[in-house]
Amino acid sequence: MSTALRAVRGMNDILPGESAHWARFEACVRAWLAAYGYREIRTPILEHTGLFQRAIGEVTDIVEKEMYTFIDELNGESLTLRPEGTASCVRAAIEHNLLFDGGKRLWYMGPMFRHERPQKGRYRQFHQVGVEAMGFAGPELDIEHLLMTARLWRELGLAEAIRLELNTLGAAEARARYRAKLIAYFEAHLDALDEDARRRLYSNPLRILDTKNPAMQTLVAEAPRLMDELDAPARAHFDAVCQGLADAGIPYRVNPRLVRGLDYYNDTVFEWVTDRLGAQGTVCAGGRYDTLVEQLGGRPAPACGFAMGVERLLALLAESAWVAEETPADAYIVHVGAAAARFALRVGERLRDAGLNVVLHGGGGSFKAQMKKADASRALYAVIIGDDEAAAGELSLKPLRQAGEQQRVGLERAAELLKASRSHPHPQP
Repeated sequence: MSTALRAVRGMNDILPGESAHWARFEACVRAWLAAYGYREIRTPILEHTGLFQRAIGEVTDIVEKEMYTFIDELNGESLTLRPEGTASCVRAAIEHNLLFDGGKRLWYMGPMFRHERPQKGRYRQFHQVGVEAMGFAGPELDIEHLLMTARLWRELGLAEAIRLELNTLGAAEARARYRAKLIAYFEAHLDALDEDARRRLYSNPLRILDTKNPAMQTLVAEAPRLMDELDAPARAHFDAVCQGLADAGIPYRVNPRLVRGLDYYNDTVFEWVTDRLGAQGTVCAGGRYDTLVEQLGGRPAPACGFAMGVERLLALLAESAWVAEETPADAYIVHVGAAAARFALRVGERLRDAGLNVVLHGGGGSFKAQMKKADASRALYAVIIGDDEAAAGELSLKPLRQAGEQQRVGLERAAELLKASRSHPHPQP
C-alpha cells in the first residue's frame, strides 16, 4: 500500500473556513498601511544565499542553523528560501534604484521559511507582514512605526493583550566598546555559561543577553549595560523616541537585554510581546538599520522597519473571539433537464454581470437533492430552473434565509430582486 501524501511538517494548509480569518486580517492590514502612505512591494521567495549572509550575519542562528539552502542544479548557485523580508526588500530597492528621488515607505506580506522544530506559533513556513521605511533619518520614523503598530492593535482589539518593550543599540562604535566589556565580563564567569552561551561568547556575545536559561538570569541581569556606552547623538535619538511614545500615551518598558537576533540593527530596537502564546510571545519586532543599504551595495541611506507574525496574531485573535464570516452567495442555481442546464449557465453569467455572487449546481441530482445543497451552501436564494422555465426564459426565486413566497419572474426582474434583497430583507414582487 502506498504512503498517503501529506504536507511537510511545519508547512500548513490554510483551508477555506480558516482562510476567511486570514482574508479579514489582510484587509485590515491593507487599510491600516494605506492610512500611513505605505506602498506594497512583492519580492521573490528565493534569493541568492549571499544576500542573507551579508545582511543578517553569518554567526546568527538564522544563517547558521535555520535557512533552507540548496545548490541550483542549473548553474551551481547557492539559493535560499527567504527567512525574513528586510534583506529582500533592501536588495530590490538597490537593484531598481527606488531611492533615487527620496525616501520610500514600503510594505510586503507573504511566506518566510526557517528550518526549525515546529511548535505552536513557530513553523517552517510562516507568514509575515513587513514594513520598511528607507531614506529617512531621525527618530520620527521610529516613532511612526511604534504609533502605527499601536493603532493596529487597537483596531484589532488586541491593545490589552500586547505590550511594548524598547531598547537602543546605539552606533557601531558604542557596540564595539560594549562587546569588549561584555566578553570580559562573561569570561570572568565562564563556569556559569551554558553551552549555547559559550558558543556565542566570541562570535555574537550580545545574543547571550537574550538567553531563556533560568540558571543564567542573575548573571545576565548583572552584566554591563549597553546604555552606559552610548554617545550623545544615540542618547538624543532614543530620548526622542521615548518622548514621542509619552506624547502619544503609549506605555512601554525599556528592556536593556533586548538586542534582536540580526546583525543589521542599530539605535532603536523594539518588540511587541504577549503572555498569551506561551514561549512564542513576540508578535511584532523591528528597529533601525541605518547601515544595511550601504552594506548590501547601495548608496548610504538610513532605514528602519518591523515585521509581524501573521500566525501568532491570528492565534491571539482566535482567543479574543475575533471571527470572520464568509459572505454567502446571493443565489444558488438549481436546474434539472438538458434545456434547463444550458439556460442555467446563461442565467448565472447574467446575474454575475449584475454584480451578484452566484453558485451554479454541478453534478446532477433531483430537485430535492439540489435544494438540500442550496440550503447547505448558505446562499440567500435558490434560483430554480426546469425545462418549462427554460422554454419561457424565466426562473423561480425561493428565499432560503427568510420568510417569503417562491415567485416566477423574468431574468432582469430576478436580478433586481436579488440586488434589492441585500439591503431589504423582504423584497416585494
